[in-house]
Amino acid sequence: MEDVQAAAAIERENFSKPWKEKDFADAVRSSNALYLTAEIEEEIVGYAGMWIALDEGEITNVSVKKDRWGCAIGKKLMEALEEEGNKTGVAAFFLEVRKSNERARNLYKHCGFQEAGIRKNFYESPVEDGIVMCKR
Repeated sequence: MEDVQAAAAIERENFSKPWKEKDFADAVRSSNALYLTAEIEEEIVGYAGMWIALDEGEITNVSVKKDRWGCAIGKKLMEALEEEGNKTGVAAFFLEVRKSNERARNLYKHCGFQEAGIRKNFYESPVEDGIVMCKR
């Protein structure tokens, strides 16, 4: 809970329709959610989260402060999310990513995710297709 404000600030920096602090607080309180933060010298520089249902994990958020892009923080967050998810029995991970977000798509591919489909007009502001990616 103490990292909700920092996560929401990073979210505002990187997304056109960002989650609010309340959204993060609600997610963190849920017994079906797993949220992690990345910290450098006591500064929150990134976060990742997912909802868990049975043996599936739906990755909802992965974001890193723009001034820390290129430092492998996103990769480390994805690895930690997968490791912690596996501890709870998650065998398959899913996420959606904007079609135009090549940086994120490349990160997910590097982490072993494969494109599994398209969700037409999944995103707003601007309207854009979402690419569904999966790792089993």
